Amino acid sequence: MKISVIDKGSGIAAQFAQAIGAQTSGRFINIPKSKGSGYITGFSWGSDLRMMIRNYYLHEAVFVERTNELAEGQEDVVVLLSGIFPPLVNGQEQLLPERARIMICRHLVSSIMEMPSNTSFGSVTIAISRKYLLQLFGHINHPVVANVLEAKENFVVEMEVSSDIIVTANQMLKQPVPESLESYYYKLKCEELLCYTFALLLKREEMPAIGVHIDDIKAIYAIKAHLQAHLNEPPHIAGLAKQAKMSEPKLRKLFKRIFGRGVFEFYQFLRMEMAARLLKDKKLTVSEVGYQLGFTNLSHFSRVFAKYHGIKPKQYSQS
Repeated sequence: MKISVIDKGSGIAAQFAQAIGAQTSGRFINIPKSKGSGYITGFSWGSDLRMMIRNYYLHEAVFVERTNELAEGQEDVVVLLSGIFPPLVNGQEQLLPERARIMICRHLVSSIMEMPSNTSFGSVTIAISRKYLLQLFGHINHPVVANVLEAKENFVVEMEVSSDIIVTANQMLKQPVPESLESYYYKLKCEELLCYTFALLLKREEMPAIGVHIDDIKAIYAIKAHLQAHLNEPPHIAGLAKQAKMSEPKLRKLFKRIFGRGVFEFYQFLRMEMAARLLKDKKLTVSEVGYQLGFTNLSHFSRVFAKYHGIKPKQYSQS
């Protein structure tokens, strides 16, 4: 299903709900059983801070083409925290979890949101004005944080999720306060998630990609998608650069600035993420996982896995 929506500053949840025939109950938009299961909800604390929570899965893949029409002078920064809720279950079948990641970017003019079928989406999206962001973190003396706070042009930076973010996200699902206090409670949790996100920025050495043309951002994310789809094939930089229509040095530089890792290092990270998932969720043997991910030497696979996860794959599968 393809959906085209225009965000005029209030978000796209209502338009998305209408397109898939979802029902609204209070602050919850419930996914109809014919389309999947779960809900979308959110809060708005004026024009400076908004939060949308997605916790659902869909039977059919959905592609949302989103166009933003921002008010003059509006300079929102968007923080997307994906894969931070426990995966939902469809009957007796656990769905494919959304990849856990953090993406920080400017409110881009347009973007494509892909929602594959039978995937558990558990994310929080925070839109925050630059003015409010400066009030919270403007006192921090750190070059990466300063770059994010001061960026006037398109930028994007992506990081891995921390355990603190996962804990806070799970607390948000339980909502331990009365309805009369929920707006206050969720605002505190929203700012807590921002705090943990900026704590991760403080650990980052590579500067974010600032002043990058939207076409280059899309090209780099197309390279990322290619790596994810071909985990059994080592990346060929020359071919990827040709695909992205940019030079090899530019590709290497932009990729590392966005993801904090070089192309091959990121590819190896994705492989080890998938290896852990196949061992844990799919119950495959170590040799099956190694060969599926393109390793011809299982000893090498075991060493690489231990480097990323701290233990050998056989120990991981038995733990």
